Amino acid sequence: MKLKRSGRIGALIKILCDNPNQIFTLSYFTNKFNAAKSSISEDIVVAKKIMEDLELGKIETISGAAGGVKYIPFISAEDTKIVLEEICEKLKDTNRIIPGSFLYMADIIYNPSIVRKLGNIFATKFVDEKIDYVITVETKGIPIALMTANVLNVPLIILRRDSKVTEGSTVSINYVSGSTGKIQAMSISKRAIKHGSKVIVIDDFMKAGGTAKGMIDMMREFEADVKGIGVVIATKEPKDKIVKDYIPLLILDEVNEAKGSINIYPNKDLI
Repeated sequence: MKLKRSGRIGALIKILCDNPNQIFTLSYFTNKFNAAKSSISEDIVVAKKIMEDLELGKIETISGAAGGVKYIPFISAEDTKIVLEEICEKLKDTNRIIPGSFLYMADIIYNPSIVRKLGNIFATKFVDEKIDYVITVETKGIPIALMTANVLNVPLIILRRDSKVTEGSTVSINYVSGSTGKIQAMSISKRAIKHGSKVIVIDDFMKAGGTAKGMIDMMREFEADVKGIGVVIATKEPKDKIVKDYIPLLILDEVNEAKGSINIYPNKDLI
């Protein structure tokens, strides 16, 4: 089947966007579209300009025997601001306040459309780190971490609260939760991660940073290099967290159950 140039470009962009950070050779497209390499090269140039002009990401060509083309997702500061402000508006609904001044957010954390955008924001921040794994703990942060891993085209590693027989030999550590002050445990299969890997930590919520510190300590058992920490929401207080150099998307200042008020806003450093 022979496609016109417009059809090839549309299909090429679709394939690349569905498989971010994955390299496709020119031969792959010449075989798929039954077209000459020169034609595919011209298609890529057009597709690259379209994506960059509309700030929809970047199409990068790689030279050499193992080269080809790949799509690198990117979200602008302006679009990041729009996404985060929309989420804040949803979270400011006082009906979300749960007794104990907690904030209900499961509907946002498990919304594929929203989580995909959050994963794109984190991936944009960490794409230059050339990481090998995205790490999270067995909580509500899994969907965000999975979307981030998908965009970066790397595996997701989940640190479990309890070890599973099906995982074989495991490494376990105890850590102190920064929010509750209680001692908790996390474990990971010894086969899950290669020693010396580069990783980022992604989680949904941070109060004092105890869980993030536990994940960092676990990575030391594998001599892994933690290149960054990303959290969807971080509380304003305590100001001095147990961990440093983390990137929060939203800052939660206060949930006042008595007054029925919620003060949450985007991290100004991102917008």
